[in-house]
Amino acid sequence: MNHSLHKKLWLIFAQAVTISLAILFVGRIFFPQLLNKPNQEIVVKQVNTETKKIPLAGSYSLAAKKAMPAVVNIFTSKNVTLNPHQKYLDDPLFRQFFGDQLEDMENPPQPDNSLGSGVIVSEQGLILTNNHVVATADEIEIALSDGRKMSAKVVGTDPDTDLALIKVDADNLPAITFSSSDTLSVGDVVLAIGNPFGVGQTVTQGIVSALGRNHLGINTYENFIQTDASINPGNSGGALIDAEGNLVGINSAIYSRSGGSMGIGFAIPVTLARQVMEQIISQGDVTRGWIGIEAQDITPELAESFKLTRTQGSLIAGVLRNSPADKAGLRAGDVLLEIEGKEVTDSGSMLNLIAALKPNQKAVLKIARAEKTLNVPIIVGKRPKPMIARE
Repeated sequence: MNHSLHKKLWLIFAQAVTISLAILFVGRIFFPQLLNKPNQEIVVKQVNTETKKIPLAGSYSLAAKKAMPAVVNIFTSKNVTLNPHQKYLDDPLFRQFFGDQLEDMENPPQPDNSLGSGVIVSEQGLILTNNHVVATADEIEIALSDGRKMSAKVVGTDPDTDLALIKVDADNLPAITFSSSDTLSVGDVVLAIGNPFGVGQTVTQGIVSALGRNHLGINTYENFIQTDASINPGNSGGALIDAEGNLVGINSAIYSRSGGSMGIGFAIPVTLARQVMEQIISQGDVTRGWIGIEAQDITPELAESFKLTRTQGSLIAGVLRNSPADKAGLRAGDVLLEIEGKEVTDSGSMLNLIAALKPNQKAVLKIARAEKTLNVPIIVGKRPKPMIARE
């Protein structure tokens, strides 16, 4: 009796296990989600994008955001001269004799395209750029940061500083805020905005490497801001801004052996650019002071020869006959020390100081002559236009 009961219980247990395994097998195949262990919840911390974004320390995003809408891309084109033999190419008899040889001759000329950058300086559509960007252009088109494109016309140019003012027919444009380049110091952070190599609007960061750079042979009047912010072809005419997004210079040139940036870029100070711009707006061109002298820098040898205490100033090497300098009594061998109380450091600074004088007004020059210093009054003349146009 006990053996029979034991056998019966064992049979019931075996059947129950078999049925349970069968249920698990079927459930595993048809309802896997019921048997899988729930995944453990992972909590990830996310920045709240709904709150106002605060720039990270060391970021210049606010400066870039402020200035970028005022920087435009400039596209220029120059029409290529038509093939002078085109009338012969259209002659059936001419084509019959020369046939396939005409293929290279009859390709239509394509416009010569180039590009640069510019800075919107007024809401009424005035744009400041480099003269070399637009000097040879037959057509000028600008592209705003929002994608709009407009035709532009030249208002006036100043090849001596490589500046030009162009205008588009539009209102309420995002004009840049001017700063003063006179407040810049070596080591200040600056950003260069432009369209390098035509890739699109780009911002690069660097510092002011030097101020008052001249004797570079780039322009007639040179007083460049040197920066290591990357400036490449296409950046010409773009904005150099300070860490607050205000304009301090117009990017103009680079020193390069390869055609790309080597960490030496030059920008025209905004103080000079503004003077040129305002003269173009008011009178259509730029008027500069002139006294009619030829000058050279003071070397240590010249300083010793003229018994000067410092190698500073500008030696008058020649005086143009009947010029303001000639009429004022200046002569070769005089050393120009000051112009209207401003110190002359070399011939480059002398040229800039004289150019800033207003024609037909009186100025006082401080000179050294025969180991004495003299104050010489002079009536400033107007700088004559160059006889040969600059390339």
